[in-house]
Amino acid sequence: MTANIDAAAERLAAARASGTPCAPVRDLVTTPEDAYAVQERLTGRRLAEGHRLVGRKIGLTSRAVQEQLGVGTPDFGMLFADMAVPDGEEIPAGAVLQPRAEAEVALVLAADLPHERHTVADVIRATAFALPAIEVVGSRVRDWDITLPDTIADNASSGMYVLGNRPVALADVDLRLCGAVLERRGEQLSTGTGAACLGHPLNAALWLADTMVRAGRPLRAGDTVLTGALGPVVPAAPGDVFEARIDGLGDVRVAFGKEDR
Repeated sequence: MTANIDAAAERLAAARASGTPCAPVRDLVTTPEDAYAVQERLTGRRLAEGHRLVGRKIGLTSRAVQEQLGVGTPDFGMLFADMAVPDGEEIPAGAVLQPRAEAEVALVLAADLPHERHTVADVIRATAFALPAIEVVGSRVRDWDITLPDTIADNASSGMYVLGNRPVALADVDLRLCGAVLERRGEQLSTGTGAACLGHPLNAALWLADTMVRAGRPLRAGDTVLTGALGPVVPAAPGDVFEARIDGLGDVRVAFGKEDR
C-alpha cells in the first residue's frame, strides 16, 4: 500500500505544481485511512519546503454534502500561511484550481487542545475570538470528480482562505443562530446559518480537536480553525468579487484575478 500512497501523493503534487488538474486518486487509495496517509505525505513535504502550518479546516460539515459522498463524518485539511489572503485582496488567476467560495466562521485559538477527549467548555476556553471567513476551496482532481478518499488525500480540497479583521469574543455572538450571506458583486448567491455546520460551529471544532489528537497533530495556541460552510458552495470565475456577511461577526471580501490575455 505504501507504493500506492506515494503514487497518489505524486499525482496530486504534480497537479498542484503544473496547474493542471489530474485524474482522481481513488484507483490508488480506497479508504479514509490511506487517504489521510497521502495527505500527511503532502503535508510533510510542504513543511520540509519551509511552509508554516497555521491551522486546520473542517470539510463535509453539511449533511447534504455528507449524503452526496455517502459518509457520516466530516474531514479535515491543513492550513498553511501561504494560503491566507488579506481581507479584500485579489487571488491571482490560477492560484487555486477550479475555485469555489463559501462563507464560514473561523475560530482563532489562545490555548492548546491536547486531550484525547475534549468538551465544548474546553473549546470555548481555548478560543481567543471568532472571525468571518471566506474559504476558497479548490480541487487538484479534474472536474471535481471526487469521492471521500479523493478529497481527503487532496488536503480536503483546500485552496486559500480570507479572514475578517474584527475579532469577536464568543460571549458576544450566537454562532448557532448567526445568519450568513455570500454575495457576488451584490448578487445574493448563498445563505445559511451556524446551525448548518454540524448543528453549531463549536460542535465542528470539538470534533476537530479530538480528531487532530488522534492524528498526531493536535491544535495549538495561535491556530486558525475554519469550521465549515454555512451555506451552499459557489463556483468562482476570474473577475468575480465575493463578500460574506455573518451576523454578529461582520463581513469579509475577496476578488479573483482575471486571466492574462
